[in-house]
This record gives sequence, C-alpha cells and structure tokens, in this order.
Amino acid sequence: MAVIAPLTPLRYDLSQLSGGLGAVVAPPYDVISTEERAALAARDPHNVVRLILPEGEGDAKYGNAARILGDWRKHGILVRDAKPAFYRYDQTFRPPGQAGQGTITRRGFLALVELAPFSDRIVLPHERTLSGPKEDRLKLFRATRTNLSPGFMLYRDPRGALDAPLDTGDVIAEFATEDGVHHVLAKVSERGAVRAIVEGVARSTLLIADGHHRYETALRYRDEVSEASPNASARAEHRFFMTFLVNGDDKNLVVFPTHRHVHSLASFSFDELLRRAADTFAVKRLADGADADAIRAALEEAGRTSSSVAAADRDGRVAILSLRSDVDLAKHPALGQRPEVLRKTDVAVLHSGILEHVLGITPEAQAAKTNIWYPQDTRAALARLRAAAQPKSETGDVLFVMNATPVSQVRDVAEAGEVMPQKSTFFYPKVLTGLAIHTLEPDREVPAP
Repeated sequence: MAVIAPLTPLRYDLSQLSGGLGAVVAPPYDVISTEERAALAARDPHNVVRLILPEGEGDAKYGNAARILGDWRKHGILVRDAKPAFYRYDQTFRPPGQAGQGTITRRGFLALVELAPFSDRIVLPHERTLSGPKEDRLKLFRATRTNLSPGFMLYRDPRGALDAPLDTGDVIAEFATEDGVHHVLAKVSERGAVRAIVEGVARSTLLIADGHHRYETALRYRDEVSEASPNASARAEHRFFMTFLVNGDDKNLVVFPTHRHVHSLASFSFDELLRRAADTFAVKRLADGADADAIRAALEEAGRTSSSVAAADRDGRVAILSLRSDVDLAKHPALGQRPEVLRKTDVAVLHSGILEHVLGITPEAQAAKTNIWYPQDTRAALARLRAAAQPKSETGDVLFVMNATPVSQVRDVAEAGEVMPQKSTFFYPKVLTGLAIHTLEPDREVPAP
C-alpha cells in the first residue's frame, strides 16, 4: 500500500520577492545547461538554482549550498509552512514542437511519499539509472538535509475519484515561464480533502515517471540517517520523499519521445545498417530530405501496426524500420534475451535489435552515453544531423526518431519487474524546483492526515 502524507515544507515568502515565485523557481537540475544556470542565477539572487547546482570546486559546492540555504532561512526568504497541506500544481502548455496544437493542462499535486525499496513493489521504477548523478545528489542531501527537487510519480485513478478533493484549496501563486508554460500552485489543506486524497492513493502502486536517481538517493539517505538515529520516529521526515503525483489514467497526461542520435562509431554505413536490419525489420524508404513533420507522420502510421523507428542519415536519406511479423522474437539473437513485455516496446526493440545487434553499441556504452545523444526536439536533431558544414564528429552518424512510449506500456513493464533503457520516456513539461522544499530532520515528524 502506498503511504502518502501532506507537507509542512519550507516555501518562499512571496512578500520578500520582487519578481514573484516565477523568478526563483528552476527546472530540474539535470536539464539545466551552464548557460541556463547563469541566466537563472542572474534572474534573482534567491533563485533555487543556487541550491540545486551550487557553485564551488569539488565537494566545497555542497557546503556552499548548505550555507546559502541557512542564510535564506535566517533572513526569512524561506519560511516553514506550518499547516499540513497538499499543493495542487497545474501546468498548461502546448505540446513541444507542435505549435499548431491546442493547450493541455496537466494536474497533479505535491505530496510526501513514504520511502519503500523497489523490492516491496509499492514504488515501481521503469528505467535504468546511472551511478554518477546519485552520488552527486547524495552529497547535496547530506550537506543541506533537504529534499530540494520533487520526484514525479503516477498513481491509478481511472474514475477520477480524487478530482473533487483536489479541486478544493486556495491559489497561492500563478505565473508563466519562458517556455510558454503557465503554472498555478494551490494549497489543499481542508482535512476531509486531505484524508480522501491519502486514502485514494493508498489503493494504488506508484510508478516513477521521472526522478529515478532522486528516489534512489533518498532511499540511501534514509538508511544512513536511520542507522545514525535508531530512535527516530517511524514518521520522521527523512523517511519520506517529496513527489509530484499525477493520475496515470488522466487523458491529459501525455508522454513525448526521446530520440537517439548515434555518433562516434568506428565505422558507419547507412546502406549496411539497412541491409543488416532487413533480417528483422521491414524497411520503407521515405523521400530523400524528408522533414521532421513527414518523418513523424510516417512513423506514427507505421507504429499503429508494429514496433517502428525511423532512421535518418546525414545525407538526407530516411527509412522507416518496422518489426517484421514473420520474425520469431523469442529466437532472435538479441531480442530473444529480453522478456516478452520488453519486446513489445519500441525503445527496447531499438536498443537490442539495432543499437546492440546491428551497430555493436554495448549496454555499457549506452549507459555511459559513449555513442548516443538523447535529443527530444525532432526538428532540431534532424538539423544538427544534416549540418553539412559541420565535421562528422559533431553531427553524428545516424538519428533514430522514436514514437512516444504509451503510459500503459511503461506501467506494464514496471509491474512485470522489468526496466526499460534509460531515456525511454519524456514527460513534458518538467516539474519545477522551488515550489516547496522538504526538510529531512530525523527529529521532525511528518503530519498524519
């Protein structure tokens, strides 16, 4: 049973901010470039990027984050919100790269989730993680004793039973970000609504949509603190993880694809790729120079009947590769080693059937990103590939354009106890950091609903 609780977080005192909440929030740390970090820091002296990506050499940066956090608390920039509440969070946006589409509003809420190991099958991962980010976040946890950035999880509520209790509450902030997303934050604190939300989520498992590294880091930190504080309460703060929870059955929850831009191979031939792939895939050539819209349309059509990817060469050639129905995947030299539930996903078919089997990119090289970039903007990725003036080392060898992985497929994989390759999903928009901060004090208890 999933156990969630309302928060009593640290929040920005809006009366202290000249630019409002929009000036001090930031995207998740792992999508912020060096240039973006500088711009965020310049926007407001109290922007949360100074905490999630602190300045300093080596491990000194983590101490800097703790010092800045302490200063902001001392001077009332961050204050404790003492009344327990969930924080409803609406994001209204247009799908990325689809300017002609109407807007979508994704609704969820910030809550605390009791940490549980994956073996308990309460919180379910769906993709692999890398060790480097976890070590970095663990050091930040230790130094600041806070959970600065929320995770992102999906619960099951096909009938929308939580819609009504989430509709309660008062709006406390409303702003737009430069990417065109409109954000609304509301505090849901009425006791009956809080209890209904807790009981509703308890009927579901929780699927991690984004933030695998942060969740695994929180588990490790919980164990460290529990060992050092054996008398801490079962509801001590460090046993809970701040998370953005969304109804996984909501039609407004959409997933976008992350593509694979392969580069730096010892040798590469597009003709050879198509020849070798033909043993497993039906190959359909598109018109040379096909643009992003044409590729996406053809790929979407092919994906209705078979696992499919598009392969684009830097000289303008494009082909749709669709899994052949006459191939026994259980006997395939690469795909046969994958569980059946994974063989139904485009991303696993690409990784095993093409990246590994045809191009020889090992799982270890994939995890280390030795030969792969993971772009999300089809048009920009195609332009980079075809930038003839650029050397091959900068444009890469081949771009694999993907269809989005359906949420139902992600959950099927997770519930089967399997994981997909990294970067299998792209939940847009990202959940902002700075809306609330969960402290991790072993002598402070999380409030019961």
